[in-house]
Amino acid sequence: MSSRRTFLAGSTAVLGLTAVTATTATAVGAAQAADSASVPETADGPAGRPPNFVVVLADDLGYGELGAYGQKLITTPRLDRLAAEGLRFTDAYSTAAVCAPSRCSLLTGLHTGHSTVRANPSSGGQGSLTATDTTFAQVLRARGYRTAVIGKWGFGPEAAGQDSHPAARGFEEFYGYIDHSHAHQYYPEYLWHNDAKEPIPANAGGVRAVYAPDLLEQRALDFLDAHADEPFLLLLTPNVPHAPSDVPDTSAYADRSWTAANKGHAAQVSYFDALVGKVVDRLRALGLEQDTVLLVTSDNGPHEEGGVNPDLFDANGPLRGYKRNLYEGGVRVPLIAWGPGRVRQGTSDRPTPLTDVLPTLAELGGAPAPTDVDGLSAAPLLTGSADPARHGHLYWFRDELGVTSRADAQDAKRSTWLAEAVRRDDWKAVRFAPERDHNLPDAKWQVELYDLATDPGESRNVIDRYPARATELVALMRSSWKDTYPRSPFGTRLSLPGLAVPGQAFTVTATLDNGSARPWTSAALTLRAPEGWTVTPASPATADQLAAGGRLTTSWQVTPPAGAAPATTWALTAEGAALTPAGPVRYPATGTVPTPPPAPTRDSYLSDLAWISAANGWGPVERDASNGKNAAGDGPPISFGGTTYAKGLGVHAPSDIAYHLGGGAVRFTSLVGIDDFSARQSTLGATRAKVYGDDRLLLTTPTLTAATGPVQVDLDVRGVRVLRLVVEDANNRTSFDHTSWALARVTVA
Repeated sequence: MSSRRTFLAGSTAVLGLTAVTATTATAVGAAQAADSASVPETADGPAGRPPNFVVVLADDLGYGELGAYGQKLITTPRLDRLAAEGLRFTDAYSTAAVCAPSRCSLLTGLHTGHSTVRANPSSGGQGSLTATDTTFAQVLRARGYRTAVIGKWGFGPEAAGQDSHPAARGFEEFYGYIDHSHAHQYYPEYLWHNDAKEPIPANAGGVRAVYAPDLLEQRALDFLDAHADEPFLLLLTPNVPHAPSDVPDTSAYADRSWTAANKGHAAQVSYFDALVGKVVDRLRALGLEQDTVLLVTSDNGPHEEGGVNPDLFDANGPLRGYKRNLYEGGVRVPLIAWGPGRVRQGTSDRPTPLTDVLPTLAELGGAPAPTDVDGLSAAPLLTGSADPARHGHLYWFRDELGVTSRADAQDAKRSTWLAEAVRRDDWKAVRFAPERDHNLPDAKWQVELYDLATDPGESRNVIDRYPARATELVALMRSSWKDTYPRSPFGTRLSLPGLAVPGQAFTVTATLDNGSARPWTSAALTLRAPEGWTVTPASPATADQLAAGGRLTTSWQVTPPAGAAPATTWALTAEGAALTPAGPVRYPATGTVPTPPPAPTRDSYLSDLAWISAANGWGPVERDASNGKNAAGDGPPISFGGTTYAKGLGVHAPSDIAYHLGGGAVRFTSLVGIDDFSARQSTLGATRAKVYGDDRLLLTTPTLTAATGPVQVDLDVRGVRVLRLVVEDANNRTSFDHTSWALARVTVA
């Protein structure tokens, strides 16, 4: 079906920007160019129109659990048909053996030696995406795509208005689970819709009435209906067939002599198959099958939790290992690409990691992509136009504390050891560190080598025959890992102050970074502020040329009205626009700035004051968050060395709590240290406390441990408008870093 589409409309409705009435800075040249740019139409449809994209990601679906990949016991007719009609990959790989790091790599195109999230949060790893993470949703949204993620997001914190939320990472529409562990519930009492929890009343009190995957299915179909006439990206991430094996209907397997868990698991896989089938049916009903590229894959190998026996189903096919293993069974996954007229039919044995999804969608969608990703575009492979680039090697990292029996047996009881793997051509090396230290010398790691050409099941360790080959692959492991991986900036970034004082001007800075490989023209930055705020340009906001790697930086003076409401958070949006070789792009960046609460007018404990912002604060600082939900004014007692002090603030490194003093206080006093409660848990905690007055560092404590005891704080804070209390980890072990400020108090002149 040929449908009329404007490729890039210049409205905030299309781009999904935060709706704020604004005073807009000048620099509209590129924006006007983008507004007027559209794809010309022919009788057969828009010339050069990009495809829609649907990416469906299963949760713990093994390589051998689809009929198209050899499954005999579980029926998957819809996916088998897609595999026959489209392109079936035999050597596709997740980038990790557990879900959070795998999903981070899928979204960002970075393998686990470079990515932000490299372990599941349950294993103590980074559980959030950051402002430096560019996802394929951001890449495509800049070219006018409507974007949605429906299902399991899996990156915390479970809150809106933060960098790891789907909305901050390019998805206009979100419905599902934010939190990693919440997604283990198939009958939850709520799901998130955009920035708010949406209750499911029928499931209140633990009632199992509404199956969440059914809700995800309906939202996905609704999204297709709503955006059939626009380019769209749908990332559909149902939580099947992850444990537990909850599913409303197991009748298809009722006559099997299996356990209930195995019947439920088989029914979950068939449910996933039917879900994908319904998406395809809706695309066909809307006449979009010729305009859409569908990718179906999994985040890692098959699981064995909740009583499921993956061996019953031969869930890893001919491969060794399961979820949590870096052997092939833990990381090789099914991947089917389907799109009549868009994707060629056949089979591919190209080693294809899921890091390739971002550059592939970018190329097919005509969108600039970051150059510092690890993925390579497989677009030529899908279209059959040319041989795609091949990876010199593939890399995996594992840092996992979870243990399951089969995976542990495959790892020879090393499933909680740090592990790495590399594949180059048909050679695969896996190595294990006996200590949880990635910087351990190579000689201390235990290395194995396999020839996948003759031994895809990795049954024969041939390191004794080919030690030089193993040495080469270990060197690739070392070169693939970076403790930190600084990103080349891409798109628009917005810098805001920590506070907006009514009636006082402050500076806002935005940058538009061309992190792609080709130059841009007609670049411009604009700023939108709330109604009634004054925005005055302080530097040029346009550039005729923006070379690859180039940057446009613009500043504005922004003044909130004198009557702006106190203790309120306000949104500002910067938007970078440019013309790229493929067409116009727009990159929005929204940030928030609070107006302060009233300053104290008398001597006060900090626990009696409203805070401006709080990250990782406990007690009264988290009255609206997870720990205690205490009201202001009831700071908990804190004990140091057996002595109890009233009115405390508890935090956990890293933490940052800001209070508005308004220039009227004269002294800040407190005791700060690792309290007795935390010391009883472990002696491993070590932190460092800092105090800032506005942007000036007033104090840095020595390293705080349970043995050192607390440090007395007594500071002159005359003229300080904002007081910040910061606690940092001091030994790279955050698990026992509960640090408290006892008797935290300001004296007012």
